[in-house]
Amino acid sequence: MRENSIIVGLDIGTTKITTVIGEVAPDGTIDIIGEGSVPSEGMKRGSVVNLERATQAIKQSLHAAERVSGVRAWNVFVSVGGNHTKAMTSHGLAAIRRQQEISPPDVERAIENARAVPLDPSLEVLHTIPQEYVVDGQEGIKNPVGMHGVRLEVDVHIVAGSAGPLLNLRRCVQEAGLQIEGFVLHSLASGLATLDQSEQNQTTVVVDMGGGTTDIGVFKRGNLAHSASIPIGGDHVTADLAQILKIPMEEAEKVKRHYGAAIPELADQELTLEITTASGATHAISAYELSRVIRPRVSEIYGLIRDEIDQALGPVELVAQSVVLTGGGAQLPGAVDLARERFRLPTRLGRPRGIHGLSDIVGDPAHACSVGMVLYGITQDGRVPSGLDDSDPAAYAEYPGRHDQGYPQGGSPVPGYLTAPTGGVHGGGAPVSLSGSPQGASGAYPASGYVIGQPQGQYPATPGYQGSAYPGAGHQGPAGPVGGQLVGGQVVGGQVVGVDPHAQVLVDGQPQKPPSGPKVSLMDKVKALFRDWF
Repeated sequence: MRENSIIVGLDIGTTKITTVIGEVAPDGTIDIIGEGSVPSEGMKRGSVVNLERATQAIKQSLHAAERVSGVRAWNVFVSVGGNHTKAMTSHGLAAIRRQQEISPPDVERAIENARAVPLDPSLEVLHTIPQEYVVDGQEGIKNPVGMHGVRLEVDVHIVAGSAGPLLNLRRCVQEAGLQIEGFVLHSLASGLATLDQSEQNQTTVVVDMGGGTTDIGVFKRGNLAHSASIPIGGDHVTADLAQILKIPMEEAEKVKRHYGAAIPELADQELTLEITTASGATHAISAYELSRVIRPRVSEIYGLIRDEIDQALGPVELVAQSVVLTGGGAQLPGAVDLARERFRLPTRLGRPRGIHGLSDIVGDPAHACSVGMVLYGITQDGRVPSGLDDSDPAAYAEYPGRHDQGYPQGGSPVPGYLTAPTGGVHGGGAPVSLSGSPQGASGAYPASGYVIGQPQGQYPATPGYQGSAYPGAGHQGPAGPVGGQLVGGQVVGGQVVGVDPHAQVLVDGQPQKPPSGPKVSLMDKVKALFRDWF
């Protein structure tokens, strides 16, 4: 157990940067006394792409948490994830003298022997997590200290990160006035925060759905046994909507959060959204149809997770007993239900557990990683902390902030384009209809059709994930009756660019007639974007 009672977790993600300050009580319980979240800047898929902007965002998040807690943070645990992390399992052996008990140095010697594996010089070891020990052939031993035997073996899960991205993260954090106490794998931290006692006693898959990536952790009897990262997240769902609706990413994100669902049947069946561009062109889409655009991308993410686990460990239904879905992307309505359907396992939404203080602020899935780093700081051994209080936490009074730090002041909400929904079809206009029989491997998704002049590959092909969902980057679709041109923008690196910034989404407003001339139905667009997925 650490002597310092203040532990700080810094979650640097693609979508947001969050600082959580926790205080360890003498009985081992955790009070969350500070939290600060700001939009992420200078980050992409877990890596720094702009040092100055990332540093500034870290400072803003840190100062917000310090202002709430009244505590000056000096040392932090920092989350890492994305494609620049690598993991492997290794085996170590140590000989024990006869008639002697196994001692802590013997255990450390076995672990060190397991760590003595060839590693790329560009990798830096982040975690060495023992799985289980074997003493003279007896398996399943959690702590061999004090036992007798002549042969001690251990399996360890080694997590390493690329030195370059880690150096960039370290520089940003240090320029923000902090020292890094340790790097913590994103999926490890999320698992520490969300797994309950029953899940610690079995094999559980933790899926943390972020903006740019989705991190996977397979926990076996409370230990991280396998980890990986999928280079797709909630931002890709948003990009799909932005491309189809011809609206900026910011507006597509609002539409997704307010009206989207991973399972169309859970969307508001009566709600119709009216999409209006600055040029006056309009089209309508129901919340149900909107969710039919969302579902294939979320289902694809789950499919890639299945592929990863199947290849590394075996069929997920046979390897694990349950799934815990957490992270900001997990809050999309229907995400848990769709995961339960795709994994064929009991699935629940993972929220940070066993914490007091500002639990009303940090108790949602989006804070699982940042809270998990605070829990990691208690023991720093990569095991799920035991003895945490799962009772309802009491409210914790906020401390007044200092005025010498240049803390950011609260700003006004940014005006949006969305107005309150009233449901139904406005002014007698007909919503866009998805006609025809859905097709696809599961019988639920369109499998054919073309968009006139649409690029066939929204996202660049990703090494290791070159399935049908990634047919290429910017491959032009076949020409059609409107000239084969992509109107309103293009997709570059997974981001929609060139979209009219004045485009807006109206939920309740005066009806407008669609422009005359040749029309391309929304269903055709959906088919073209997702025809190769299933």
